[in-house]
Amino acid sequence: MQTTSHLLMIKPVAFDFNAETAVNNAFQQQGSNDHAQQKAEAEFDGFVQKLTAAGVDVTVIQDTEVPHTPDSIFPNNWISFHQDGTIVLYPMFAVNRRAERKQHVLEIIDSKFKLKQTIDFSAKENEHLFLEGTGSMVLDRENKIAYACLSPRTNKIVLEEWCRQMSYTPCSFYSVDENGGEIYHTNVMMCVADEYAVICLNSIADAAERKQVVDSIVNSGKKIIEISYSQMNRFAGNMLQVHNNKADKFLVMSSQAYSSLNANQIKELETYNPIIHSDLTTIETNGGGSARCMMAEVFLPERN
Repeated sequence: MQTTSHLLMIKPVAFDFNAETAVNNAFQQQGSNDHAQQKAEAEFDGFVQKLTAAGVDVTVIQDTEVPHTPDSIFPNNWISFHQDGTIVLYPMFAVNRRAERKQHVLEIIDSKFKLKQTIDFSAKENEHLFLEGTGSMVLDRENKIAYACLSPRTNKIVLEEWCRQMSYTPCSFYSVDENGGEIYHTNVMMCVADEYAVICLNSIADAAERKQVVDSIVNSGKKIIEISYSQMNRFAGNMLQVHNNKADKFLVMSSQAYSSLNANQIKELETYNPIIHSDLTTIETNGGGSARCMMAEVFLPERN
């Protein structure tokens, strides 16, 4: 199944601009907001409220002040959850993000869902090889395809090893911004839903790689909805499709992303599912991530 009705979200206690991640995240802007923690917390609460009002189950776990983890609000980079009861832990580029792998998070998930096995790639950090979860990979879970734009945070060797262990087919490529810089995470330039994919094809400069990605999406039976560079820069690629307790599907994004879309794009997306959007301005500006980064999908079987 491509979507889940269960999400893990980490409520921040010390959200702030992270200089360690800014070295290769062009979406971050330092010092753009005073009182970043208070504003981020309010945005987080408002976002969770919209999701739960739509019938989506959100497991909210409070972060801890020690160790200091300014990017803990983005859990999808360090952990993923799969239908067979597997959880996967990932190697993180920024040293201070590695501390996000906190035991209390795993314990709370274990109390609610059935865990069968853990696959831990975090030792790859010792080799300076990184793969940052469903930031680095955009997963077509039904067709077992892992889309990944290669970057300092997304290593091809680790990607291919992950795919071997998880029985996925890798579809890797290079994606660049308008200045030719490598895009740090795949999930800022594309989103894969059940019947469609939203993608900034212009960011895939190599024609052969672009064709490979297009063919993969089309051959998997999905419609391509293309976004521009300017829309990608406003996080229009950073979306996630979810469903609720009645199996109704929704496309989730930030209000900035929503406002960047034109009327035709909104109309087309809404033929598939309603849109949920929420103001995440402080989180997007200081953290360089948006709605999708904040939601770790939980596909694990529930405990009775």
